[in-house]
Order: sequence, then structure tokens, then C-alpha cells
Amino acid sequence: MRCPFCGFEESKVTDSRASQDAVRRRRECLRCEKRFTTFETMDLTIPVKKRDGRYEDFSQEKLLKGLLAACYHTKVSHEEVRTLASKIASGLMVKQVQEISSQELGEMAMNELKQIDMVAYIRFACVYRRFKDIDEVVEEIEAIVPKEKT
Repeated sequence: MRCPFCGFEESKVTDSRASQDAVRRRRECLRCEKRFTTFETMDLTIPVKKRDGRYEDFSQEKLLKGLLAACYHTKVSHEEVRTLASKIASGLMVKQVQEISSQELGEMAMNELKQIDMVAYIRFACVYRRFKDIDEVVEEIEAIVPKEKT
């Protein structure tokens, strides 16, 4: 690991902790003796089949960006969104998925969002399902909102 201060390529790990989506390591440069933190995340190389037939490698960061956009100005914290993205990525690993379609990935994200925050769910669904007009949005809302008894 290259030191961000002096560029020296050797360091020692002074502390290592696992979090939900990364391993946090405190390092000390063997030349300048300054300390810095690194985060190691797992790299999943699962091909995602896009709607147009192209393939793209799964990116937890891309998933995270989409979830963050959907959860913007809601009660869902940034940490909850990171945990959600990590949960989806871990689910793909556990299932040992060899390939996934963007539709399946979108459905997984929507199922999780539906349990956390309905506004975030609708925002994500609007982009994912490409609603053409307000009537489609209203139909989706009516499908998820429990009917009041009269």
C-alpha cells in the first residue's frame, strides 16, 4: 500500500476491523511513520445483463448511488443505504449467482426499499420501471398503499 504522504510502498498494519461492507485497516508508513486508514471491499465480478443486451460488471458503488438518489431527503440514513447495498451484494455472493439481469437486480433493490421507506421505493421504481406518465405512478402507489376500510 502506497503512503499518501511520502509515496513509499511499504507500510505495516497497526489495526484491522471488519465492518458490514469493508475491512478498515490503520496503517503506518515504514519511511515517514505517518498513519493512514485504508478500506478494503470485496470486488464481485458478476456480469449484469442490461435491457439492451449489453453486459456490465456488477458495481456495488453504482447500486449505492442509485439507492442514495432514491433515499435523498428521506428518513433513511446514509449508513442504512450502505448497509442495504452491502446486503444485496452479499445476497448475490451467497446465492453464487453467475449472471444477473438488471431487472432482477432492480427488483431486489425495490423489495428492500419497500420495507424501509415507501417514498424511496417509489422514486427508485419511477427510474427503474420507466413510468411514462403520472397514471402509472398513481397505479404503483395504489398497489402498495393499504386500502382504508370504509
